[in-house]
Amino acid sequence: MASTLTFTPSITTTSRSYLSHTKHSFRYPIVKLHSFNNNNCNNNRVSFKVSASSSSSFQALIFDCDGVILESEHLHRQAYNDAFLHFNVRSPSSSPQPLNWDIQFYDQLQNQIGGGKPKMRWFFFLLFLELYFLVLLLLCYVCDCVLFMFLEFLRYFKEHGWPSSTLFETPPTNDEQRAELIDTLQDWKTERYKDIIKSGSVKPRPGVLRLMDEARDAGKKLAVCSAATKSSVILCLENLIGIERFQSLDCFLAGDDVKEKKPDPSIYLAASKKLGVSEKNCLVVEDSVIGLQAASKAGMSCVVTYTSSTAEQDFKEAVAIYPDLSNVSLKDLELLLEDIVAAK
Repeated sequence: MASTLTFTPSITTTSRSYLSHTKHSFRYPIVKLHSFNNNNCNNNRVSFKVSASSSSSFQALIFDCDGVILESEHLHRQAYNDAFLHFNVRSPSSSPQPLNWDIQFYDQLQNQIGGGKPKMRWFFFLLFLELYFLVLLLLCYVCDCVLFMFLEFLRYFKEHGWPSSTLFETPPTNDEQRAELIDTLQDWKTERYKDIIKSGSVKPRPGVLRLMDEARDAGKKLAVCSAATKSSVILCLENLIGIERFQSLDCFLAGDDVKEKKPDPSIYLAASKKLGVSEKNCLVVEDSVIGLQAASKAGMSCVVTYTSSTAEQDFKEAVAIYPDLSNVSLKDLELLLEDIVAAK
């Protein structure tokens, strides 16, 4: 009767630089087989026994949407600029032309602020700061009265801190008008973004659909958590991953579902509760440091699939970093999470 040889591989990790021009590195498990001595190995039946911890530690896979499921930065920027043009939104410190966010500025903005409305609030505040410091420098030259400068600061903020547009004859001067301006711009931008998605020209990033299917087939729970507006995320998912995959998600949360945007962990904590899975048993796929911080603060492990606009960010808290998911299997992710659990 043929004997059975049992191999007990050890799992170790190493680190390598994925991009030579960045500081990024990722860890990956390597399975090594211990040597054995058997003179009759040709007649032996061979089986393998893996000594790694159980894959039960990995129970849920959570995807961000923008930047992970699809390359969306340039699409959002186009939609915002179209909204600024449509409503003739103009900065009081710039030319008479409507606002236009260039690639460099939008990359900085989106990597600092999560969600569309917070982006615009922050941008308009920056416009005000730019004008304020010009006034401040002039006043410092003319007089040395701090109180006067402070009062002038308040006056200028009230009168000129926000842009003009076709929505109001003058720039908004109170919180109600400012909220109306931002809400209107965001709603119009969202509809414009939907039109771009529905055009059929946008495709999912490599490996996303395959990895989703692998996770579903393996009995893992699947979720999508995005800081974007719910209606736009639903449209993206239905068009990019398909209605069947979308409807089979165990959890779907958007920016409308939580009070705080990423990097606040609220959305991932809510997902953990809705999934009924402990945070430590969830693995998140993100594309930016904002999303990575949200996942980490929630107590979840996170892998990053960076984009051209996020490639230079500091992803030191990520358990792995990839240019995309084309060469990443569910087994790779299972080994990563098992290694993390074993190291604790």
